Amino acid sequence: MGQQMKALAGAARLELVSGVVQLRPEDAMFDAMLRGWRAQQKARGLRDETVEDRERLVRRFHGYVNEYPWRWTPAHLDEWSAHLTGERRLAPSTVRAYQGDLRMFTEFLIDGRYGWGPACEEAFGTHPVAICHEWNTIAHLNGYEGAPEARPFSRKELQLFLDYADEQVERAVRAERKGALAAYRDATLFKVVYGWGLRRTETAKLDLVDFGRNPQAPQFGRYGTLNVRYGKAKRGQPPRRRNVLSVMDWAVEAVADYVENVRPRFGCDDHPGLWLTERRGRITPSEINARFVAYRDALKLPGELVPHSLRHSYVTHLTEDGVDRRFIQQQVGHERDSSTAIYTHVSDDFMNTALNKALAPAFGRTR
Repeated sequence: MGQQMKALAGAARLELVSGVVQLRPEDAMFDAMLRGWRAQQKARGLRDETVEDRERLVRRFHGYVNEYPWRWTPAHLDEWSAHLTGERRLAPSTVRAYQGDLRMFTEFLIDGRYGWGPACEEAFGTHPVAICHEWNTIAHLNGYEGAPEARPFSRKELQLFLDYADEQVERAVRAERKGALAAYRDATLFKVVYGWGLRRTETAKLDLVDFGRNPQAPQFGRYGTLNVRYGKAKRGQPPRRRNVLSVMDWAVEAVADYVENVRPRFGCDDHPGLWLTERRGRITPSEINARFVAYRDALKLPGELVPHSLRHSYVTHLTEDGVDRRFIQQQVGHERDSSTAIYTHVSDDFMNTALNKALAPAFGRTR
């Protein structure tokens, strides 16, 4: 057992220097714990930035409670969490992520295989305990915890927005002014965001080769499926990939026209990116956001509409059209059906139609 502990990355016996009297033993122990935790995470293949972010969070917690890990209690977590949600007004999802990092650190310390408990007992007469429990941490009950006013486009608003984007191309061409190519690119980009239910980062990082054929939908040609390579990642993990099947013929027509007739005019034949700038670079998520806000504000549409609203609209409108929920869930890359459910804000007309269908048998309606 002793030999196994010595060989385990992150173990106290590997990080503590025996026979040396430390001037500040508490700080030395804390630093050794963090070195051990870093080694343990690196041994699991986690990225440097993930490990560094977690260490900074633990140090911030230490500074806030002004106690060392072997004296931390659940009450310290309660006080700190209240500070984050109250004074700092952080989102529940952010606070939960912070609590998760602390949970991982304290679970590492109390894991008998690493020997930090006995080391603290010997040095300070006490040992670390679990401070994160179900009753003092934020449970992941909802798939979405963003602003409650966020919503999808209505179909009328969506049509107005996309028409306005097309008009900007026509105006630039008529005026023979610079920016026509960028306007055409952006008009197509917004159709792709909606047409495939994408996030901004997923969209910005698309390459030409990400489109492919779907044998079950030969009518879409080389645009029958879209390989999303930079899907939203879980903490400490690489981006998740997914294939999104094309379902809207007008969106396929728009991107095909852009790829074949407009993108070549940017003069970047050797660039892999789908969305190029006039400086021959790749468009960024912030540029997508800026153009979206400019169009939205010019139309005087509600401020709660954001680029992500196009993704919400994709889920909502497919639901209204009767598309199977499981299929939609796979398309947008949600692990849980609950996440897809909160994206769905069906219209009053849809709800009334569904209600009439539900009541028809009870009232003997035939239509």
